[in-house]
Amino acid sequence: MARSFADIAFTPGVRAFQTKMGSRHHYAAFDAIEDRGVALSGRESDFIAARDGFYQATVGTTGWPYVQFRGGPAGFLKVLDATTVGYADFRGNVQYVSAGNLAGDGRIALILMDYRQRQRLKIWGRARLVDARDDPTLIERLEVPSYRARIERAVVITVEAFDWNCPQHITPRYTEAEVDAATADLRGEVARLRAEADRLRAEGAVPGVLGDGPLALSVSGVAQLTPRIRAYTLRAADGGELPPIAAGAHLDVPVPLADGRVATRRYSIASDPARRDAWRSPYCARRGAAAARRPCTGTTRSGCGSTSRRPATTSRCTRTRGPQC
Repeated sequence: MARSFADIAFTPGVRAFQTKMGSRHHYAAFDAIEDRGVALSGRESDFIAARDGFYQATVGTTGWPYVQFRGGPAGFLKVLDATTVGYADFRGNVQYVSAGNLAGDGRIALILMDYRQRQRLKIWGRARLVDARDDPTLIERLEVPSYRARIERAVVITVEAFDWNCPQHITPRYTEAEVDAATADLRGEVARLRAEADRLRAEGAVPGVLGDGPLALSVSGVAQLTPRIRAYTLRAADGGELPPIAAGAHLDVPVPLADGRVATRRYSIASDPARRDAWRSPYCARRGAAAARRPCTGTTRSGCGSTSRRPATTSRCTRTRGPQC
């Protein structure tokens, strides 16, 4: 925080309210700072260049403030020098509320957000409007060649103050490009697993039926709880209700091994025993286990038992439709 910010933001009314709330002593020292601190550093310049939009406040002749979102390609708000920023004003809905306000009162405030990093930069300044026909050289500096939009004017802002806000209460949000970048590896892995599943089906490596248990279940969802633990959501293959179970019930499930054999393994049912629409069963992948590597899709036929040592039936897994696990 610099003195220029305190001079503008801490009006007599604000200072009085700070005193009332007991926070005035936290900010009083800024009044004694000689350097007003209005020059943008590399940190501010880089942050501004990465933004594809900002919130802009102006004030009308009636005293009412007006806030709007200004958007464009990343970097359309440009740092012209250490105390000047500007942007090309693209033609919009032709209401001209912000332009009309600035024509009468050049005071302006901007808030630039990086929701992913939870960072916020506030800028106060005085703006002037420059018609596109009056200064083609300036317009050339501000335009973005790859963004096809009609430029009506330039908005040039002399920075009077700026301040970085703390991240408190900023909810992280992500752009489509950020989501694509963050999930690229995951989408690649999904594509690889799907291709492997298709290959195994084409080669006949995935049997059509596993087991001969009486209960048909469909794997309707898979959740990766930890790097080694997955939880499978199982539903009745015919869409009906599941049989009643007691707490501690388990399933004996046939699992294909790498050498072609089928082994039966027991998994607990971890969901609420009262649920009749679906069961949830966690599975801890063993190192080197074929079940951890091989895709399993489809409808599962399975029997269930419980810790009360009731006889457990064998299960049958019919590989038809369903998510991969």
